[in-house]
Amino acid sequence: MKILTTAKEKQLEKIANLIRQDIIKMIGAAGSGHPGGSLGCTEIFTLLYFHLLRHRPKQPSWPKRDRLVLSNGHIAPVRYAAMARSGYFPLSWLKSLRKLGSPLQGHPALVDLPGVESSGGPLAQGSAVACGMALAAKMNKETHRIYCVMSDGELNEGASWEALMLGAKYRLNNLTAIIDRNNIQIDGFSDEVMPLEPLADKLKAFNWKVITVDGHNLQQLFKAVNQAASEKNKPTAIIAKTIPGKGVSFMENKFAGHGVAPKSEQVEAALKELQK
Repeated sequence: MKILTTAKEKQLEKIANLIRQDIIKMIGAAGSGHPGGSLGCTEIFTLLYFHLLRHRPKQPSWPKRDRLVLSNGHIAPVRYAAMARSGYFPLSWLKSLRKLGSPLQGHPALVDLPGVESSGGPLAQGSAVACGMALAAKMNKETHRIYCVMSDGELNEGASWEALMLGAKYRLNNLTAIIDRNNIQIDGFSDEVMPLEPLADKLKAFNWKVITVDGHNLQQLFKAVNQAASEKNKPTAIIAKTIPGKGVSFMENKFAGHGVAPKSEQVEAALKELQK
């Protein structure tokens, strides 16, 4: 089992900062996109792509790769930046986000970008896709793991809970769901739109192993994923408490930043702050 040394943690922190700068530049250039959740999930994607996932960027269809499903597809910028920096495609492609003909669509598109495991768009669908992948892997006696990044807002939808029931029924211990618990969604703060608490108790009642962590703490995230990998009887849900807009002070904890692109002067201010 891998370990996360202090030196590696420092390296990942630097990569996460670069990814945050990529996100600001991409969404600013596109003039549309979702910066809040993208910035908030940066440590999650940095840890996955640069330390945890079994994958080969130059062989995106390698059969033994781990699968990463992005259910909340609107935070595609953080995935694209992590993919580019880990070698799936040139960094220069990031400038094409949401441009006509670009493989970097507003939501990930399976047919357009090798390395993307499922198309995003309708929320709550990714959890079912991930369960299907995990069930297929167990039936085929494959050893790869399936990770599903989800938003807390999409847990408002019944389809998410149907997938959770299926995961428990088939004891999909090869499946880890990482829930971005950032407490915002497009209409406001999630607990005002549709309260989720006690979320951990609800997930446990659906017979999932549940671990709650600081979603910006790389060591906590790393330990949680390792605990999930050692679980023998059930799937695991990691509730990652994050700050939407993390790293850019004027974006942090603002639900209005969920889907609003920064203007040119805000891009400049955000990059100046991150580059410190």
